[in-house]
Amino acid sequence: MTELSEDRIRPLVRRTLERALGATPAPQQPASRPVIDVSALTAVPAGGRFELPPRAIVTPLALDHARERRITLVEAPQPTQTAQPVMAPMGGHSIALGADHGGYALKEQLRGYLQELGWQVQDVGPFSTESVDYPDYAYAVARLVSAGRCEVGIMIDGVGVGSCMVANKVPGVRAALCYDLSTARNSRDHNHANVLTLGGQLIGPLLARQIVKTWLETPYGPDRHARRVAKIGEIEARYLKP
Repeated sequence: MTELSEDRIRPLVRRTLERALGATPAPQQPASRPVIDVSALTAVPAGGRFELPPRAIVTPLALDHARERRITLVEAPQPTQTAQPVMAPMGGHSIALGADHGGYALKEQLRGYLQELGWQVQDVGPFSTESVDYPDYAYAVARLVSAGRCEVGIMIDGVGVGSCMVANKVPGVRAALCYDLSTARNSRDHNHANVLTLGGQLIGPLLARQIVKTWLETPYGPDRHARRVAKIGEIEARYLKP
C-alpha cells in the first residue's frame, strides 16, 4: 500500500466529511454549506480573527486549531432575521441534554418533547434520581457543544445557576440561564447562547417547554449583536493557553 502524505490525506478527509454532512452539492448545483477545515485557518495569525461564511460547517480539527492559536471565529451576519430552527453543523439536528438529580424529572419530560420537535437528543445522564454532582453533567453537555458534536445543549439542575457557571468555563460555550420567554429570546438574539440552563425546581414542565421552543427558534442577532459576541470570544482567547 502506498503511504499517503498529510497533504494528500487532508483533501480526502475533507471530501469524505462533505459527503457525510451533505455539504457536497449534486452535479451542476451550487454548494450550500461551506466547510472550514484547518487549511482555511493556516494563514490567520495567532490571536487573529476569521469570519465564517454564512451557514459554514467548522470541522473539529479546525476548532481545535483555532483554540490552540487563539483565533477568534466570527459568525458573519445572517441575510435575514426570519426565525428558523438552528441546524447542527456537524451532521444532524443534534442537541446535548443533561441534568443532575434536581433536574432529572424535567430532563425526562423534555427529552421526548425535543424529539417531537425533530431533534436528535444526546442524553448524557443521569438516568436515575440518585444524587450526583452537577459539574460533571454540565461539563459533558458543554463539551459536546464545544467539540461541534452538538449544535446546542440544555442542562438542568435545581436552580440552573451552577450549571451555567460550569458550562461557561468550556471554550466556545455561551451558556445562559433562562427563566421566561424574554430571557430565552434575548440570550439567543443578543448573546448567541448555545447552551441553555434551566432550574428544574423553579419552573414547571409547561413553561420549560415554552422556554425551550422559544430559545431554539430564535436566531442569532446580526450586526451589533454579532460584533459584541465576537468580543466575548476575544476576551476568552486571552486566557487560553497558546
